[in-house]
Amino acid sequence: METILGTDSRQRSAESSDSPDGGIGDASSTIVTTVSALIDVMSRGGINELDVDYLDVRIRLRGTATTTVPAAPVALASNSVVPAPAPVTAGRVVTAPMVGTFYSAPTPGDPPFVQVGDTVRTGQIIGIIEAMKIMNEIASEVSGVVSEVLIANGQPVEYGSELLRLSSPSGTT
Repeated sequence: METILGTDSRQRSAESSDSPDGGIGDASSTIVTTVSALIDVMSRGGINELDVDYLDVRIRLRGTATTTVPAAPVALASNSVVPAPAPVTAGRVVTAPMVGTFYSAPTPGDPPFVQVGDTVRTGQIIGIIEAMKIMNEIASEVSGVVSEVLIANGQPVEYGSELLRLSSPSGTT
């Protein structure tokens, strides 16, 4: 856990004239108590980062451990319908290797790189992901026939977002 403390020099000089130890004993014990309390609040509340500015003192706490809180069970009403699980579709899925905006064509108005029914080879460009104003061509890591396009043009994607579903040319996976 990283801790940064800052105090105003005017306060330190005023404290140093009030006590024989320069005011360090009282001030440091108060700061230690406060920081300990903040750390306790962070650990109980699942907080990973906390910045506190109070008067002329600044405290920044950063934790590295993550805490998980189990979700409370939700009771379903007796007349509610439980949705059926989504059907599992055969095929290989091409996923986004980064976060950004997916574009299915090189420029607006151009035909898409791939469409349903197209044969895709390993290394073939299947789309573009714009990240931080840089256009990154996305190449397929597997070969197959496009059986489904899973994302619309211009949609935001995250790492691992499913872009295309490919099946083998014979229809098996």
